[in-house]
Amino acid sequence: MDDSEMIDLFFQRSEQAIAALADKYGPLCTRTARNILGSAQDAEECVSDAYLAVWNAIPPQRPEHLLSYLCRVVRNLALKKRRDRTAQKRNSSYDGALDELEGCLAGPETAETALEARALTEALEGFLDGLKREDRILFVRRYWFGDSLEDLAEHFGLRRHTVTVRLSRIRQKLKQYLQKEGFDL
Repeated sequence: MDDSEMIDLFFQRSEQAIAALADKYGPLCTRTARNILGSAQDAEECVSDAYLAVWNAIPPQRPEHLLSYLCRVVRNLALKKRRDRTAQKRNSSYDGALDELEGCLAGPETAETALEARALTEALEGFLDGLKREDRILFVRRYWFGDSLEDLAEHFGLRRHTVTVRLSRIRQKLKQYLQKEGFDL
């Protein structure tokens, strides 16, 4: 079943939409969540939450790229769960004091930071468009999906050291590209 047919099922409020989504993209979503969370059980819970979030968002939204949309939801939920889990481990009274101040301070999101984030997103897209296909896939799988160096080496048929060196060179190119585009690093 293609993505547009799945989205149509969501608009029809058919439970088959979730089943189709899980069949087609479940393994990728689970791997992404597990890479971020480090736990199979937490990953399954996160993916289930993502399916519910997509169910609640479609309709009214109609994502142009369902896989990208779903992966973004999974990744964001996994990162939030990881932050929450890490925050629970904090026990310093200073951490508690900072938490109390949060309601008094302006949030980090301002119009200026939103514009800067958008400009950075566009610059990253331009950088990725300029990479060779294999380097782009390597970069995205490592830094978006959180694939391990071992998994990447196996997928590309390379040694782990080769993957490490290639990623280092891509990061160096990214740094130079962003500096050329006027970003302070």
